[in-house]
Amino acid sequence: MSAEDTQTAPSEVVSGFLAVISLAASVLVLFWDPLRVSPFAILLALISAAMAPRDSRLPLIAVVFGAVAFVVGVTIAVTTSNAVY
Repeated sequence: MSAEDTQTAPSEVVSGFLAVISLAASVLVLFWDPLRVSPFAILLALISAAMAPRDSRLPLIAVVFGAVAFVVGVTIAVTTSNAVY
C-alpha cells in the first residue's frame, strides 16, 4: 500500500470541515434564534453533502441533524414563548 492510496482529496477535507461547522450551528439552533441560524446550518450541510464522496456518513448526519434541530428549536422557542427570529 503506497502513500497515494491513503491520501484524501482536498474536497473531502473541506466537506468534513463544513459538516462539523454545520453540526455546531445546528446545536446553536437549539439555544438561540432558530430561524436565523438554521438556514445557515442546513445550507452548509447540503454543500458538504454535495462535495463528499458517496460513502461519507458525516455530511448525511449533518443534514439530518440540521433538519431535526430546526424542528426541535422552533418547538422549544414556541413552547417557551421566546422569539422565533
